[in-house]
Amino acid sequence: VQLQASGGGLVQAGGSLRLSCAASGRTSANYYMGWFRQAPGKEREFVAGISRSGYETYWGDSVKGRFTISRDNDKNTVYLQMNSLKPEDTAVYYCAAIQNPRYAGSYSSALEYDYWGQGTQVTVSS
Repeated sequence: VQLQASGGGLVQAGGSLRLSCAASGRTSANYYMGWFRQAPGKEREFVAGISRSGYETYWGDSVKGRFTISRDNDKNTVYLQMNSLKPEDTAVYYCAAIQNPRYAGSYSSALEYDYWGQGTQVTVSS
């Protein structure tokens, strides 16, 4: 599966952005999907994950209550709605997919993911 992330940009603190991750090659309904981010000089950080059905969602501690992950399997697209953005949210955001999730639950390690998109830059100004 190929993943294409989009929707990044420059926004002021307190603003919102919605990222999209379009999957092609195979239907995204077969994959557990996640969003990660990486700021300069920092490790890749888990942001959010969503089960194949979309009924279960999981969050990184730093974004709980501000970000929402969702998916539209008919459109093969996963979304990350980001509200109340802070300067510390500035990073390159990546979407990723797991082809055969081994268990029900959160997949917060980047090592567990099989496929990655190219990333989209999000910059939050103070």
